[in-house]
Amino acid sequence: MIIEKARIMSTRNGMNRAIVLFIGILCFLAVTNTKGETAELTGTDFSAWRSDTGQWQIVADTFTNPQDEKLLSSKPGTGAIVNGPTGKTSHLFSKAEFGDIKTHIEFMVSKGSNSGVYFMGRYEIQVFDSYGTEKSEYPGIECGGIYQRWDENRNKGYEGHSPRVNASKAPGQWQTFDVIFRAPRFDKAGRKIANARFEKVMHNGIVVHEDVELTGPTRAGAYNDEKPDGPLMLQGDHGPVAYRNIRIESAGPNPFFAMDTATKDAAHQTAKEQVRMVKELGYPGIGCTAGKELDEMAKELDKNGLRLFTVYLGVNIDPDQQKYGPELKETIEVLKGRNAMLWLFVQSKQHKPSSPAGDDRAVEILQEVAEMAAEAKVRVALYPHTGFWVERVEDAVRVAKKVNRKNVGVTFNLCHWLMVDAEKNMNSLIDSAMPHLFVVTINGADSGGRDWKTLIQTLDRGTFDMRRFLKTLADSGYTGPIGFQGYGIGGDARENLKRTMNAWLELNK
Repeated sequence: MIIEKARIMSTRNGMNRAIVLFIGILCFLAVTNTKGETAELTGTDFSAWRSDTGQWQIVADTFTNPQDEKLLSSKPGTGAIVNGPTGKTSHLFSKAEFGDIKTHIEFMVSKGSNSGVYFMGRYEIQVFDSYGTEKSEYPGIECGGIYQRWDENRNKGYEGHSPRVNASKAPGQWQTFDVIFRAPRFDKAGRKIANARFEKVMHNGIVVHEDVELTGPTRAGAYNDEKPDGPLMLQGDHGPVAYRNIRIESAGPNPFFAMDTATKDAAHQTAKEQVRMVKELGYPGIGCTAGKELDEMAKELDKNGLRLFTVYLGVNIDPDQQKYGPELKETIEVLKGRNAMLWLFVQSKQHKPSSPAGDDRAVEILQEVAEMAAEAKVRVALYPHTGFWVERVEDAVRVAKKVNRKNVGVTFNLCHWLMVDAEKNMNSLIDSAMPHLFVVTINGADSGGRDWKTLIQTLDRGTFDMRRFLKTLADSGYTGPIGFQGYGIGGDARENLKRTMNAWLELNK
């Protein structure tokens, strides 16, 4: 179509205009086509940015000004951008607008300086000179922090998130962010059905955030509304800052972790052996069972840059039974600072599965657990399990609503759902769970199966329509983690995990 228009413009001026238009559109496509490709936003010119570039300059490199450590100096050339001689200019906005992205950003600040990277022009990762400083009482102001939101009525900030650790380098040194960001989701009527989320933020190669939701734009964003996509914005008016090597690509599918029901066999007994295997196969982490090996597993995952997603343990709601053992508090302590989830099953002999008669006692216990977990910034995902009191997804949703704590949600376990429910209820069940849905587990399964051999298989097997299930999840707005349930499959764990990862990648093409 573009070429045809150019052909019609027969005059010289018209042809020149067509050529300019053609080149401009190609440049725009180069930065918007991030599906499976990488878009470079910094380089030899400002073609990837909107025209109001203020005093931003293209340079070869930057460094601390020898006469004033609060300023940056630069070398002529190309490859980096700096916000002018004083560090007080307009913000930069990318021409392209993005939704879910994975991005690499390199930046430099002078002593005491301040900037920020705003995803979709709305959600800020703070850029700040935090070298050698202690954690602030103002959560989110530190370098790598997720900046706070602002309540005009209370004149107060809230929902700021400090980084787990201070990974800052000294001012005048190049630093890096590597971020996976998920945009908010909206239904066909434009109603928001899922919040924006920073899936992972790494500062100088160190994980500082995982799975942090944002209920709305952070303070000082360019826009107060929320949309499915938006520009990348670089803050330019708070102090000297330079950027280079800003690369953006598609964020890819949801994080897909392995449950420890699938990672153990004769050759993989220790945490070290299991973690090494899942890392080699491309899994971002493991969900495991509480117990004496948990601390070792957590440390092995940390050493390998992988994530502890969930830890499985239970409570009992019968008055004559111990409500939970000492391992619950011990587990919460291990999860502290890891943004992992407590995977909580709920049992009772006094009450039949799904019986609302146990609700009052369950709510009392779960609110107690939620308070302990909240102090450690740990979330609790109720785990529906066949034959247990919380047996169905509906039970988990009912109880989570009554518990009414922000850090308490639900799990959608595919195999347990198929065991106790009809597939025809899938859409309505996912919709009802979605406002509380923290995590999902899947596996290959046979439609109509009624035993674990048919309902738990590697992901490449079974007659159940997994592609439809994943599409329903995506359409509902779910962007969170999905785990592979491998209970009872047996055989070679590596082979099972390899087949499953290959199937996962195929399903997400």
